[in-house]
Amino acid sequence: RNFINFCRTNFKKTLAFTLAETLIVMGIIGVVAALTLPNLNSSTGDKEKVAKVKKIYSNLNDAFGRAEAVYGPVDTWCVGSLRDCDSRFLNRISEFLKISKICDNISACHIGLHENDSDSTSGLSYVILADGSLVDMLFSGSHVRFRIDIDGVQKGANKRGHDVFLFYANHEKGVYVSDIMNNSSAYVNKGIDNHFDEADSVAWIINFDNMDYLKTSDGTTCPNGTKLTVGGNHSCK
Repeated sequence: RNFINFCRTNFKKTLAFTLAETLIVMGIIGVVAALTLPNLNSSTGDKEKVAKVKKIYSNLNDAFGRAEAVYGPVDTWCVGSLRDCDSRFLNRISEFLKISKICDNISACHIGLHENDSDSTSGLSYVILADGSLVDMLFSGSHVRFRIDIDGVQKGANKRGHDVFLFYANHEKGVYVSDIMNNSSAYVNKGIDNHFDEADSVAWIINFDNMDYLKTSDGTTCPNGTKLTVGGNHSCK
């Protein structure tokens, strides 16, 4: 009996972990989690942004098409002063968008990037969509420029290529993205203000379903050394 009890006691000891061993294992798990979770969070966040950009693109395209179906080609809308044309375009497109607010006060809804741009804020129409995204519309009479801040001016980075993107629209193409896809060696350019091109970046998102250009320092070179180009790699994985 003593021998059996001795064996049981020692067998239990061989299966148990000491406090030091437990702490070491927990420390290793913590290090792995610290290295892994930021990448997972970033990846999840980028996927959510991609989904939102594509949804806004679809909604704008649908609204633009429906407005033209009711009121005719967009290049026939501009009658009178430019201000009248802007107002007419805003009213017509707004009929077919889910809008929570039309901004009559630019400072209340301004995306906040125009101060460093060549174009002024005059003539721009600002709306906040039901999902909280902000859209400014610049109507020239024959084509339209939609600049969107997908999380609104009060949230996010408010940086081109991160949460601010640019669409265009005309009667021939509907709502469309930049022509970056026509050049196989092209990639998402990065400007001197450390922002990615807002038109190229949204074209990349629509076509390749990712924002991996954000993982690069120059729009093309991934951390692992691979190059992102329209005609080459589309992911840093």
